[in-house]
Amino acid sequence: MTGKKVSYFAGGNTAKGFYNLLESNLQGIEVIYTLIGGPGNGKSSLIKRLASTWSEKGYDIEQIYCSFDHDKLAGLIIPSLKCAIIDATHPKGFKPKAPGAIEQYVNLGVAWDTSLLSTQRQAILNYEKQKSETLELAYQSFERGLLIHDELESVYINNIDFKKADQVTKELIEKLFTGKKSKLSDAITRHRFFGASTPNGVVDFIANITEGLNKRFFIKGRAGTGKSTLLKKIAATATERDFDVEVYHCGFDPESIDMIIIRELSVCLFDSTDPHEYFPNRHGDEIVDLYEKTVAPGTDEANEYEINTLNKRYKQRMKEGIGYLQEAKTIHDQLKKIYVDSTDFSVIDAIYKDIYRSIEKCQNF
Repeated sequence: MTGKKVSYFAGGNTAKGFYNLLESNLQGIEVIYTLIGGPGNGKSSLIKRLASTWSEKGYDIEQIYCSFDHDKLAGLIIPSLKCAIIDATHPKGFKPKAPGAIEQYVNLGVAWDTSLLSTQRQAILNYEKQKSETLELAYQSFERGLLIHDELESVYINNIDFKKADQVTKELIEKLFTGKKSKLSDAITRHRFFGASTPNGVVDFIANITEGLNKRFFIKGRAGTGKSTLLKKIAATATERDFDVEVYHCGFDPESIDMIIIRELSVCLFDSTDPHEYFPNRHGDEIVDLYEKTVAPGTDEANEYEINTLNKRYKQRMKEGIGYLQEAKTIHDQLKKIYVDSTDFSVIDAIYKDIYRSIEKCQNF
């Protein structure tokens, strides 16, 4: 029987630059294979092979996707084996805790024809510089978009009834936790992204992540109507009551929260607004509309011109940022070709087999 797969991003291209949440998801992991190598060196393909193999063996797995290329895997976690395989190259790098004891470094650079790469030294340096500069332009566009978004939020903040917002939160907390007690003795909070801005636009894994949950709350509203604040308060309550919590940050503003999942209660609550707007489509789905419940009636109509103007400016900055990501990806693909042409993939295949045999030993612990 094939194991379950949960897919998410652990890093994102945000208004705060590249934002890394990888370490949070490695809590409790005792063996981490950290792959080191260049673009096109076979890291993602190796991780995909391992993911497919261990899923087919019946193990539940977590697939961590790359926000720069959402078809590529940047990591794999096999929770029951307390094992992970991570692409540790920039910008996905993380701080090792116990090199050799936990982190096992795997250098895919041994598959390179370094003499061939040396002839391309200047081209590699140029591409790396161009990619870095273009990514910075993307982050600057997203940052400007966030400032515009803050202006949009202020329109609604000035028209919200905070007592009503507190009441909505209180009612949800009572509905979720009354009579419920965690069976866990050591609760863990993990931080992730369910979506990301990629060269192909905004991509999310909401359907996969929430599959099998009995209850889903679709939090509707406008910018600044308290969706993230509500989610933060519920996450804090769950933590206080010793429940494991998955906290999914906003792929645009990582200091904001877009979803929380409490799997022990089989429940999730998420910001179901553009660019990840969903509607109930199965039993147990429920909408909570914060605009309807907490904002002064007629706010949209009274501020229509300002709202439309700010939305247009915000979307333009987002489109501009995605355009820079696309440009950076084009540069990256040119860089990648140099490394593909210089890699002996039979060596990568041998490395895959070594890691596979090593993971097999984890079954005995």
